[in-house]
Parts: sequence; C-alpha cells; structure tokens
Amino acid sequence: MSNFRQGRYSWLINPIAYVVDLVVINYLALAYFFPQFPEFEFSLVVSITWFITALIVKFYEVRRYSNVLRVFNLIIRQCLFFTLVMFAYTGIFPQYNVTPESTLSYVISCFLAITIFKYTLFFLLKEYRAFFKGNIRRTIILGKSKQAVDLAQFFKSTPELGYVNTKIVSFNSTKKVNLESLFEFITTNQVDEIYCALSELSSKDVKAITKFADNNLKVVKFIPEQNTVLNQDLKRDFYGLVPVLEFRSIPLDDSFNLALKRLFDVIFSLLVIVLLLSWLAPLLALLIKLESKGPVFFVQKRNGYNYKSFDCIKFRSMVPNKKADIIQVSKDDNRITKLGRIMRQTSMDELPQFFNVLLGDMSVVGPRPHMLSHTEMYANKVDKFMVRHFVKPGITGLAQVSGYRGEVESDKDIIGRVRHDIFYIENWSILLDIKIIIQTTIKALTGDEKAY
Repeated sequence: MSNFRQGRYSWLINPIAYVVDLVVINYLALAYFFPQFPEFEFSLVVSITWFITALIVKFYEVRRYSNVLRVFNLIIRQCLFFTLVMFAYTGIFPQYNVTPESTLSYVISCFLAITIFKYTLFFLLKEYRAFFKGNIRRTIILGKSKQAVDLAQFFKSTPELGYVNTKIVSFNSTKKVNLESLFEFITTNQVDEIYCALSELSSKDVKAITKFADNNLKVVKFIPEQNTVLNQDLKRDFYGLVPVLEFRSIPLDDSFNLALKRLFDVIFSLLVIVLLLSWLAPLLALLIKLESKGPVFFVQKRNGYNYKSFDCIKFRSMVPNKKADIIQVSKDDNRITKLGRIMRQTSMDELPQFFNVLLGDMSVVGPRPHMLSHTEMYANKVDKFMVRHFVKPGITGLAQVSGYRGEVESDKDIIGRVRHDIFYIENWSILLDIKIIIQTTIKALTGDEKAY
C-alpha cells in the first residue's frame, strides 16, 4: 500500500469553517440577547442547532468544483432552517422578552457575516490553487472519448479548481495498455484521482483499476459514454441485499423549489405587466395597427409542461400569413414588418407572454417552447428533446443567452439548445433564473445577432 497522501490540507477547511461560524453566531448572540438568555444554555442551544441544520442542508459540502450558485443555495437553505429554529426557541421561552424584531436582526447579522466569510474563503481557495498551485489534486484520465478529452480541457482551462492532469491514456489503440506500468506511473507521480472513460475500458480493466485504487488510497471516478437523460447523481438503495440505483429528483421536483419558482414568476410577471406593459402595450398596439392590417396579438399553439399544448401570446411582428404555423422565421424574412423587426431585435414581441406566466402555462425562465409541427419533428430527430417538457417553458432560457436563440439553421443549433436546456433542468436555482434574466435584458439592450 502506498503512503497516505502528504501535504493535503483539504480536511482542515470544513473544521475551520465550523469554528468560525460558531464563533460568529455565539458572539452575536451575546451581543443581541445578553443578559436576557442564560449565557451557557443559549450558547449550547444555538451551537447544537447550527450543527444539526448544517448537517440537514449539507451546508459544508462545498467541493472544489462547486460554483457560486451552489454556495448561495446552501446559504439560503441554512438561513431558512436556522431562522425557523431561532423563532421557535424564542417563542418557547417568552419569559426572556425577546422580540421578533431582535431575533430577525440577529439572524440577518449572522448570515451577513457568515456569507462574507464563506465567499471570501471560497474565492481565496480558488486564487490559492490558480496562482500558488496549492491544494491541488493530481489526476489521470484513462480513455480518449470525447467526454474524456473535454474533461482534460476543462481541467486545463480552470486552474482555480486545482486539478492538474498528468496524463490522458488511450485504450482504443492497437497496442494494449500495460496496466502494471500504468499503476507504477500513478504511484510515482502521486496521482490522487483516476478518471475512467467507460466507453473504452473493458469490465476487466475497470475491475483491475478499481482494485488498485482501493489498495492504494486513490479515488476512482467514471466518465459515462454519453450524457444520460438526466445527469444527476444516482441514488443507491438496498432492496434486501440487492443494490438498486435510481435517478435523484431534479431540483424542480422538490415542492419547496417549485413553490419558490412559481412565487418568483408571479411577482416578476406582475411587475412587468403593471410597470411596463400597462403603458407600452397600448402604444405598440396602435403602431402595429397603423403599419399593417391584422390583429395586435399573434396567438400560436405551443407545447408546454408535460407536452400539454397552450396558446402562446406574442405581439404580431409579421404580416398575416398562412405559413406562420409551419415555417420558422429566417433572416431577412419578407413577412416581418418594419416595426416587427425592431420588436424582435429587442424581444418586445415576447412581452405578452408574461400573461402566459401569470396564467401558469409558462415560466419567466425555462426551455423555449416550439410550435407543434416543429416539436414533433425534433422529438423524432433529436435525442432527449422531450426532456425539455419536464418543466414549464420559459420566455427566456439558458440556451437563448448562450447563443442558441432564434432560427434553427442546422442540427448543431437544436442539439446545442437541447443540451443547454437539460443542463438548466438539472441545475435549476432561483439565482440561475435571475442571472439568465439579467443576461437576457443586456442582450435585448445591446442587440443579439440571432434576434430576427
């Protein structure tokens, strides 16, 4: 067995974070509540409460590959749990005369301080890895599949994560890989993590590599042959002694997340309708009528959540034509009116869809819905296309702000759109929605070359 990995201090990060957070909540508790509460009793209660809630929400499970959104989600969840417990505690002991205002002020102060510390630590670690080459993980990638090559490029382009790839080994060449030599290389170069491309390695190779890793304190991870429908971690359960794997729920399967997204949709759409559409809609309606004959609104059947069709509302940007439900708009399309071109470039034609959001047919952010004929065509042509219907369609989406808006000119466009939509479904957070809305607003103001 190889020696235990030396010079690795990652295990110290969480204990240090725990200590700092406990110092913060206890110090501020003394500042806010002393002498109302017995000092020792209250300190013990808030410390145990913090520890238990942190375990429940996995507050300290921030990996080197975790992003800013995950950290934010953890902070919000921990804040909600801790706030509920604190209000419950102060309510149980009314004799201490602690007002709800002081309790809320205490919780807010705690989380402002802890948020600053957590993000400071998060970014300092990234800088430490990128510039000082500390806290690194040495890796080796076995297999040269597309996903394996992409992973190697990802390690190279993100030095702040602290991954240093030592080698990428092809198992598809005519010359058989000598596993003993490979294991010697891994030991000599002090490789920490072994990534195996399952599309190239035989089950015999995987078994040998796993056995070596177990006996030499190496971490083995697997790169799938291709993206599964949902790339969430697999949950393992035991039926008796038989292990059974299943997909974990996507974020919006969680009732709390679903309610939070719906609340955000309702509030945001009401703000847009009251503050913007209340005066802009009559003005655009007048201009649309003056330029060409036809209705102000263009209503088209689209497929939404669970493949259910709904009436998608837009400001009419084209002259009335019989091909509107069949042929997609293309660049320099002569059906588009002069006003329509301006509306499409600034996304103003999409604004009536906030009524769709209010009615519950759409969300502010989500996969863009397609016309019925195109949905059927893409469903038969593009793998995993139907996954987009696991959530409500959106006025804007991750694909749209990532360069996959508008006309589908090639298979690459629709495949890229589906790939980004699936990523959004798997990684949803309210902060991601806000980020996409901000990016959409910026693109609407500065112009998008695919907005036509």
